[in-house]
Amino acid sequence: MLDNVLKWSGMAFVIAGALCTSFRIDPLNIILLNLGALVYMLWALRIREMNLVIVNAVLLAIYAVGLMFSPG
Repeated sequence: MLDNVLKWSGMAFVIAGALCTSFRIDPLNIILLNLGALVYMLWALRIREMNLVIVNAVLLAIYAVGLMFSPG
């Protein structure tokens, strides 16, 4: 049950972040993408998929840097 909640919540956050990016809603887009990457990373840790953990950890780091240097 928790795995499904994490998986689908992560997907929703990533899609919402991408939508905000397409409409140039800053910094909400980066916040949502960070949240999506974090939730997906937690899900990947639970299911022991290390490739997904690494991808989402790198994305989380990239988005975090973007959030620190975003105007506003």
